[in-house]
Formats: sequence, structure tokens, C-alpha cells
Amino acid sequence: QLQLVESGGGLVQPGGSLRLSCAASGFTLDYYAIGWFRQAPGKEREGVSCISGKDGSTYTADSVKGRFTISRDNAKNTVYLQMNSLKPEDTAVYYCAAVFGLLRLCVPRMYPYWGQGTQVTVSS
Repeated sequence: QLQLVESGGGLVQPGGSLRLSCAASGFTLDYYAIGWFRQAPGKEREGVSCISGKDGSTYTADSVKGRFTISRDNAKNTVYLQMNSLKPEDTAVYYCAAVFGLLRLCVPRMYPYWGQGTQVTVSS
């Protein structure tokens, strides 16, 4: 049973930081690429950052480059998204998702397995 569970979301002030976790179960993380995606109300779901489970190759969207960092800990079967210098426009539900194989495209349609999402709100 393949399962992904996000955690670490919450309310933070602009300029603050959050660390999201994506815990995987039912499969071995190193055989899968993992992506972080987000969707704000009224907006299309977009790729934030993705990482290959095999070689650690990454992709990060221009909108968050230099502020967000994706990483993985295969021993814990967990992928993280460190979010620094948060802005109000980062407010969204953040999802992690998995696809078997190497990282190809960091777009939602490429990822068949999804977590339930965690809310991130950046506000004063």
C-alpha cells in the first residue's frame, strides 16, 4: 500500500520559515521521484520542487528558487521542503506526490501518487 503523508504546514509571518515533510510508506523511496506541488484558491496547481529518488537530481521553480530547498533522507523514507523567506503569495495547500523512476518533469500530470496536502498560510 503506497502512501504519502505531508506534515509541517501552518501559519507563519512574511519572512518566516517552515519545513514540510513528506513521509512515504509502502514503497522504497530511492526508486521514486518525489515532487512538491501547491495550489492556491482559484489558481492552477503548480510544481514547486521535485527530486529524483535515485540520483538526487532536483528541479526548483523560478518563483521559489533561492528560498526553497528540497532534500531527501532515504533511511527515513522522507522528503523535505525547507521554505525560507516566505511571502504571502506562497500561501497554498502543499502536496507531495510520487512517480516511479527518475525525475523527468515537475508537473502534476506526471505524478500518479499523492498525499492529502498540508496548508501553508503566510500572513501578518
